[in-house]
Order: sequence, then C-alpha cells, then structure tokens
Amino acid sequence: MSRRTFLKQTSLASLGILASPMYSSAFSYNFNSDVIIGHNSHRYKVDMNWGNLNPLKTPVKDCHEMVQDSKGRIVLLTNHTKNNVIIYDKSGKLLETWGTNFPGGHGLTLVKENGEDLLLITDYERHQVIKTTIDGKVIFEIDYPAETGKYKDKSEFKPTETTVIENGDFYVADGYGNQYIMHYKHNGELLNIFGGRGTSDSKFLNAHGVCYDNRDKNNPVLLVTARELNILKRFSLDGTYLSSVKVPGALICRPVIHKNDIYFAVLKSKNASNDDSGFLLIMNDKNEVVSCPGATFPTYTNNELEELYQTVRLFQHPHDVCIDNDENMYVAQWNSGQTYPIKLIRV
Repeated sequence: MSRRTFLKQTSLASLGILASPMYSSAFSYNFNSDVIIGHNSHRYKVDMNWGNLNPLKTPVKDCHEMVQDSKGRIVLLTNHTKNNVIIYDKSGKLLETWGTNFPGGHGLTLVKENGEDLLLITDYERHQVIKTTIDGKVIFEIDYPAETGKYKDKSEFKPTETTVIENGDFYVADGYGNQYIMHYKHNGELLNIFGGRGTSDSKFLNAHGVCYDNRDKNNPVLLVTARELNILKRFSLDGTYLSSVKVPGALICRPVIHKNDIYFAVLKSKNASNDDSGFLLIMNDKNEVVSCPGATFPTYTNNELEELYQTVRLFQHPHDVCIDNDENMYVAQWNSGQTYPIKLIRV
C-alpha cells in the first residue's frame, strides 16, 4: 500500500493540527500544501511521496532504521523478508534490495573499515547481531552472551541497536531483552557488560538505542535511551553512569548525531490518548531541545523542559531518523500500515 492510499483510508487522510487542550481530535488540513514543521533553525518541508515503491514488488513491513552510506545512498532496514534492505538515492529512486533472513531486523548501523562500508544489523527474533557487507554478505553473527551469566537462554536476548567507536569496537543495546549494554571488540569478542533492567541511574527500562558521542573529542561518551522512562542517559565508555537528560512526554528511540546536534524519532507522546502520537526531537550541543517537528514548541521553565506532545497528526510511530549531507531528514516508521519513509526537506 502506498503512503498516499494509506493516508486517504485513515484519519490521516489529511494532516491535522491538534487543538488545545492537548490530545483533542484533529482538525482537517490539506497535506498536499507546503507544510512546514519544526522550530527555530530546524524547520522542514514535508515530502509525503519520497521513496514510495510498488508494494507488490518491493514491500515493507515495519521500517525500522535508516543510514546514509559513503556513496550518499539512503539505506533502509525493514523486517519484511522479501527485501530486508532497500537502498535509495536521495531523490527516492530505488537502486537495489537484498536480504530475506531478518524477520526481526531492527537496528542498522553503518561501519567503516579500511575504506569499506559495512553494516551491523540487530535482529530481535533471531536473537543475534549480524555484521554484513553493504551488499549483504555475512561477515559474522553474535549470539546471546551466555558467558556473562546474565541470560538463561537466547530467548532473553533481543538486541535493538549498535554503535561503533573509532577503533572498531562496538556496543550493543539489548532494548527488548534484559536491558544490558555490551561492549565488543571489532571481531565480536565480548569485553564488558553493564546496565540491566531497573529505574536507578545505571539501569534501563527499554534501552532502545545506543550512540557513540564524540562531539567533545577529549571526552567521548555513550548515549543510551531509556525510552519508557523518557530519559537519555550518558555513560563513560567503560559503562560508568555520568548523567541524564530528561525529555518529559517523549518516548525517544535511538540518538542520531549529525554535526553538533542529536536527532531522535519519538515513538509516541507518553500521555496521549491516541497511540499514533509520535513526533521528532532535536537537541543542540548543550543537550537542550531546540526543535520538535510535529510537536509542541520546546519550552524550559526554571531550567526544566516542559512536557512535549504531538500537535500535528503526521507521523505514525516514527522509529528512526537519518540526516543526509544536505541537512534533509528521512523518517522511518514502525507499525504505520506498511508505508514507506517520509522525507523532510530542511528550510
């Protein structure tokens, strides 16, 4: 089903601007007009037709994550096993597809080794992390870390995300499993494990995403989303808890760093009556929220961020964002009626 058809068949047949009080029913709005969303310097024109394909030939199920490779191509991971990986150019033209063995394909991270683009894929149904070439050749697979004693069997290991640091080491977030973060050498040798399920500073509820943050070259850290807690947590590379950034009302997915900013898809608004209440969120280099495309203007009172919530009925469970080298953003969505990604053009 194309996104246009889906929108016409649901309450999203047009964009709706939500009225006050929050979470009321949507007003009619013409989604064919030039819609601009976002705040401050991060504002975007919505392109609802980018990347639409023939669903009989190139279907998607949940569009989980996207990255841009060294050639400028946009790489999408979906859990549809007819074509798990779909590669577009920036205009939305289909270039190639591959992959039929990732029924729980969820996390997608670009790895650069010796001038070559590689991918790390997490699959929560296979209970594995898989490293591949950019065209799908499997390099290695990592199973659950039995040697740690943290897991009784593979069923408890449901990895959602990875991130890579300069020396090739990588971290895995077990966001749908036992909530641990694992540190591996580039060859898949386990070095450390930390975190686990809980609500204390060093624990997680839905450690959905992990990201290497080297914006401060002298003090690189890990960013981990505790999605159910509406918190972004900062850790040293050895797993020591450092601090937290609260984002009230926002169920944030993985952090995506582009230049000095951090971008997030927000799966949904915490207190919204409608489940399809997601939006996007952008932080600056001080970890302050500066723009929320599709949601309220970010407001701080006494240095505390006020609760965020959806104001534009545009997104259906946004799950990841990819920022290209032209500052445009691509939004992959989970549980969105098998629709293709949305492109936001920076204005």
